[in-house]
Amino acid sequence: MSDTTLEMRFDPKTIQHLGIKMYSTLPPALSEIISNAYDADASKVKIELFENNGQPSSICIIDDGEGMSLSDIINKFLIIGRNRRDEIGDIRSSKFKRLSTGKKGLGKLALFGLANKITVRTVQNNKLNAFELSWNDLINTSGSYKPKIEIIDKYTPHKNGTTIKLSELKRKSKFDAESLANSISRIFNVDENFSISIKINQATPISVSMERRYNSIDTQFNWNIEDIITINKKNISGKILTAKLPISPASGLRGITIYSRGKLVNQPEFFSESSSSHFYQYLTGWIDADFIDTLEDDVISTNRQSINWDQQDMEVFRKELQDLISHIGKEWRQKRKDANTTTINTRTGINTEKWFNTLKGDVKSNTEKIVNIIANDETFENVEPVIKALHALVPEYPELHWRHLAPELKARVSKYYANDQFGEAADISTKIYCEEIRKKTGLHQDGVELTGKAFGGSAPQICVADISTITGQNIQSGQEAMSRGLILGFRNPMAHAPIDTIIPTVFTEIDCLNILSLTSYLITRTNKK
Repeated sequence: MSDTTLEMRFDPKTIQHLGIKMYSTLPPALSEIISNAYDADASKVKIELFENNGQPSSICIIDDGEGMSLSDIINKFLIIGRNRRDEIGDIRSSKFKRLSTGKKGLGKLALFGLANKITVRTVQNNKLNAFELSWNDLINTSGSYKPKIEIIDKYTPHKNGTTIKLSELKRKSKFDAESLANSISRIFNVDENFSISIKINQATPISVSMERRYNSIDTQFNWNIEDIITINKKNISGKILTAKLPISPASGLRGITIYSRGKLVNQPEFFSESSSSHFYQYLTGWIDADFIDTLEDDVISTNRQSINWDQQDMEVFRKELQDLISHIGKEWRQKRKDANTTTINTRTGINTEKWFNTLKGDVKSNTEKIVNIIANDETFENVEPVIKALHALVPEYPELHWRHLAPELKARVSKYYANDQFGEAADISTKIYCEEIRKKTGLHQDGVELTGKAFGGSAPQICVADISTITGQNIQSGQEAMSRGLILGFRNPMAHAPIDTIIPTVFTEIDCLNILSLTSYLITRTNKK
């Protein structure tokens, strides 16, 4: 037994799980090669999709990065599971000073999820190397796999960069460049020195950008993460957006996406125990949290779609995210209420704040509740007639008689009415009544002399009824008598004593409201016949 040794054998079929199973669609597979280009200090990556008679034939990924030397190919690219950070540390790239997005050394396997043949051409310092990887040969290899060599260290005048061609594609359906651009825009959040473009055959290239990611969102409000103090980690930035209308679940944009070093590490989510809140239907945005890549524990899943939130640092971070989203949710509700209230006021011509201030008790609380519910409803476009109907049912001062006052009085006594100065309002109303009479008759008298000439005699200047009938004659005489009573019984006493000595000792609040009603009636009668 002493001669017995233990040996771990490498099964090539493991690559089938790491490549095909995890990266069987274009966006995640191509994102791994884009990441490699980013880490290689590329300023641009071009993805060229080729079709022949409507069928996918090949894919080329071209970058202008630093390329690979023969040593890089042998000791880095062809080593599966190589962790470059363990070897050389977490250093920045030479040109753009970027921190590496790659870590596990498995990205190159992603391409086997798309194609059976991979051809790599790379230039570094005027030396060209090219080789071919075959899926069928690789999967049937035992022990180690030797790619087919095409060119070794051949001089070339071309600049540094790498081109990867995928052929013998497993995909059968046509390419959709717009959809692919949208998907990749959600994976990367890189710096302005890095551009990505996609084109099919000779079509115009489509630019992939962060703006594309949210171009379908009609943004209503936004928050900069740096302005919110609930997260205290270093290198935290980003933006939270809320839409005017609910975001479609099919868009894949509901929730907050987490990026580290410019690349997706966690799909959009709400970081809440419950996602039933109405607020979450409108929520989207992103957070850049580069510290995640610096943790001793590797908390990012192999396909960079999720984070291990059970890790201690991530538990703390998740709680901070919960607090952040809760804070924004409260602000959103108030902002949305204010914005919708402003729109309601503009469309209906009703100042809801002033309206509410004229209401009391349950009438006020229930009316405010109804308007607030409507103002926060996503069917907001249809609420204008509802608010107007509610205002008609519950106008200003509904427990009093404001709604019944003649228009000639309302506008001119409103400022007194609004301040509960009913004595002043009633006094002004009698003067307005006399002004209306003078306008209609051209008379210059005042008081009972004015009302007598206007409504009295066999040929009154203002007829308030058909005086050819007994009923009309009675109404006409009543108009004169009530007008005389209004002048003698209220206006004259108010004119000959300071108002604070006569209100409320001689005339109570109810008396003044009754005078307003009487004056309103008399003015209204002058417009009838």
